[in-house]
Amino acid sequence: MTVSPAPSWDVIVIGSGIGGLVTASQLAAKGAKTLVLERYLIPGGSGGSFRREGYTFDVGASMIFGFGEKGHTNLLTRALADVGEHCDTVPDPAQLEYHLPGGLNVAVDRDYEAFIARLSGLFPHEAQGIRAFYDTCWQVFNCLDAMPLLSLEDPAYLAKVFFKAPLACLGLARWLPFNVGDVARQHIKDEQLLRFIDMECFCWSVMPADLTPMINAGMVFSDRHAGGINYPKGGVGVIAEKLVSGLESHGGEIRYKARVTEVLLENGQAVGVKLASGEEIRARRVVSNATRWDTFGKLVDAEHTPKAETTWRRRYKPSPSFLSLHLGVDAGVIPEGCHCHHLLLEDWGAMEDEQGVIFVSIPTLLDPSLAPEGRHIVHTFTPSDINAWKDLSPAAYKAKKTADAARLVQRLEAILPGLSAGIRHQEIGTPRTHRRFLGRMGGTYGPIPAMRLPGLLPMPFNRTGLPNLYCVGDSCFPGQGLNAVAFSGFACAHRIGADLGLNPWQLPD
Repeated sequence: MTVSPAPSWDVIVIGSGIGGLVTASQLAAKGAKTLVLERYLIPGGSGGSFRREGYTFDVGASMIFGFGEKGHTNLLTRALADVGEHCDTVPDPAQLEYHLPGGLNVAVDRDYEAFIARLSGLFPHEAQGIRAFYDTCWQVFNCLDAMPLLSLEDPAYLAKVFFKAPLACLGLARWLPFNVGDVARQHIKDEQLLRFIDMECFCWSVMPADLTPMINAGMVFSDRHAGGINYPKGGVGVIAEKLVSGLESHGGEIRYKARVTEVLLENGQAVGVKLASGEEIRARRVVSNATRWDTFGKLVDAEHTPKAETTWRRRYKPSPSFLSLHLGVDAGVIPEGCHCHHLLLEDWGAMEDEQGVIFVSIPTLLDPSLAPEGRHIVHTFTPSDINAWKDLSPAAYKAKKTADAARLVQRLEAILPGLSAGIRHQEIGTPRTHRRFLGRMGGTYGPIPAMRLPGLLPMPFNRTGLPNLYCVGDSCFPGQGLNAVAFSGFACAHRIGADLGLNPWQLPD
C-alpha cells in the first residue's frame, strides 16, 4: 500500500461525470492542482459515449441544453471556453415531439412564437393562459440569464451579483419556493393541457409539474428557444473528452480504473481518498461526484455521516433507473421529416409507472457520422426501477431483458413502423447495467422529491457537514440534467476557490 505523507493535491474529484469535470477543469484553470479519479475506462458517466461496430452511442440523453452563444445560461459553452476548448454543434429545429394519449401530438419548435401558436391552436380556449404561463417561465429565465451562475454559498459572490443585477436577483428569489404546478394552475384550467405540462416537466425531471421546481422549468422551457437544443458533433461523449483535455492543459490529471472506496477522515475532516487497490491519496479538498447515497453510505460510513443527510433522505428519494436500448437500424425505418427526439405515452395514468413513458433519440438525424452509411441510431429508454431486476437468476435476468426489450420495440412501432424488422444491432441496458457501469446506487439518475417541497429551497448545495468534503452533480442544487450539473460544477469550483483563496475579485462578464 502506498501512502502519501502530505497532501499531494489541492483537490481530488471522485468521478468524471459532467459535474465533476466542470468542477475539476474550473479549479485547474484557477491554478489548483487537481486530480480526477474515474472508476471506468472513459470519462463522462451518463454524459459519455461508447462505440460498437461502427456506431457511437450516447450513454444517456442526447437532448442537450447549454450550448447557446449569449447570456449566462450557456454553461457548457462557458465551461469549455474557460479551459480553451470548444464543441462544434448541430442545431436541432425542435426540442422534441410528444405523442400523447387521445392523439395529442405536439412538436416543440425552436422558435418560441411558433410553439405558442401550435399549442394555442390545439387549445384555443386556453390561448391566453398558455401565453401567460410560458411568458412567466421567460421571466425566470431572464433573471437567471442576467447573472453569472456561481456559488450561492459564497456571501461575497451574492453581494457582487446583487450589486450587478439587483432586479434579477430579487426576481429569482421570488420564484425559489414555487413548483411548476402552482404556477400553471394560476393560468390554465383545462385538465388535458395541465397533463401536457406535467409531461413537459417529466421529460427532463422525471417528475410531474407539482414536484418540479419553477426555477428549473424557467431554465428549460425558455432556453430551448433562447440557446436552443444543440447536439455536439461526434456524440455527447465529446463534451467530457474536451473537458478532460482542458483539465490536462491546465495542469490537472485524470486517472481511469481508479475506484475510490473510502473518503479518508482525520479529526472529523476529509484529508484524501483510498482506492480499491489500497493506495491512499491526500488532498486539501475532496469532491464527490457520486450520488449523495453513494457518498454517505459507501465512501463515508454511517458513524461519520452528518445529521443533515438524514433530513435530505427523508425529503428526497432516488429516481428510477432506465431500461435502455441502443439500436442500429436500416435508414429506411426513419420516416421523412422525422424529428430527432420523441416522447411516447399511451395512457395518462401510466406516466409514473414502471416502463410507462418512452423516450427516443435519433442523433444520426443531426450527425450521420455516428453510424455506418445507410444506418441510423435509435436510442430509446424507459424508466425502470432496480427492484424489478434484482434477485433474478442469470437465466431469468436474460429472459426478462429479452422480453422487455421486445415489448419496448413493439410499442415504438406506433411512431416508427417497421422498426423491429429494421434492427441490425442491439444493446440492452437495465438498471443493473447502469448501476455497474456508472457506479450509482440502483442505477438511479438522481434524486426526486419524496414529498411536495417548496421549489428548490430544500435542495442541498455543494458543501457538506464534513469539513473539506464537497458534493457535486445531480444530488446538489439545481438537480438533474447536463446543464444543471454544469451549474453545480461552476458553483462547487467557485466555493472551493473561495475557500482556497483562488477566485478573482471580478465576476465573469
